[in-house]
Amino acid sequence: MSTLFSTLPLRQSHSEALSSSQQAGRYLEQYGSSTFPIPIPFLSSPESTELWSTYEKMLYSCLRTGDDKAAHLCLEKLGVRFGTNDERVMGLRGLYQEAMAEDQSALLQMLREYDETLAEDPTATPIRKRRIALLKSLSRESDAITDLIELLEASPTDLESWAELCELYVSQGLYQQAEFCLEEILLSTPNAWNVQARLGEVLYTSAPAAQDQLGALTESVRRFCRSIELCDGYVRGYYGLKLASDKLLEGLGSSNKAVTQISHSRNHGLAIPSVEVLQKLSESATSRLAEIVRDASLHGSAFHDFAFVEDLLKATTMAKQR
Repeated sequence: MSTLFSTLPLRQSHSEALSSSQQAGRYLEQYGSSTFPIPIPFLSSPESTELWSTYEKMLYSCLRTGDDKAAHLCLEKLGVRFGTNDERVMGLRGLYQEAMAEDQSALLQMLREYDETLAEDPTATPIRKRRIALLKSLSRESDAITDLIELLEASPTDLESWAELCELYVSQGLYQQAEFCLEEILLSTPNAWNVQARLGEVLYTSAPAAQDQLGALTESVRRFCRSIELCDGYVRGYYGLKLASDKLLEGLGSSNKAVTQISHSRNHGLAIPSVEVLQKLSESATSRLAEIVRDASLHGSAFHDFAFVEDLLKATTMAKQR
């Protein structure tokens, strides 16, 4: 979900990362002639914010696809432009060195170097985030959670850190804490449809073990509905709405005896949707998913991007035929 947090996580697909990596050589040749920290007219290539952002993205893509040489060149260009002591460049260098580490002992050495840097400058946020990512890759999730909590105490508006903490809590099965993290993000970005859907997913996953299962599922349905309200073509929103509404229908059964129940703990007194409403939501989600997959196939989108949707639609068709 993030850049400095992850062990090479891009929101790109594998094909997009490969394409970006393959273009790195040509891009470096075209824009990499300047070695001046400050651009000098007629002596350096034109630069912009987008130029350096592209270098950073290519660095991630090259590391992801194993093009270590091009990744190192991108890192060098960023270091020359912004200085090797720039916090973000230091974080990117740490990411590069972690990717080049041959064994766990090398990673532990990186961890010690991060500790030394933070001892000198505790405010170096990019280095702290790399340290957290390294702890996570070393399967030290509890230590990573502790460090993230400390980071958020110092910077409570760091949405990237809240998102990372959420995923760590989910990995440990601490769903209520994960929900709290997502709600903190939504306080700042209430119209973030992807965060609304992610909260719906966490609620859906936690429902079987929740004390108020119907309430958790009802809130999950509500979050997915909000997600697709904000972004009509958001596949994960419709996919989640289909799953959550069907699961809630199972909980309610075929009768309406539970329709009037109130879920005070999760829904603040909101009534659970009726069977009729849930059936309409499920049917609407199914229809919209089929439409999205059909449109994607017409525009040549890769099948694997929608394979999970295809599986759900097939399962729905089979269930109706029984």
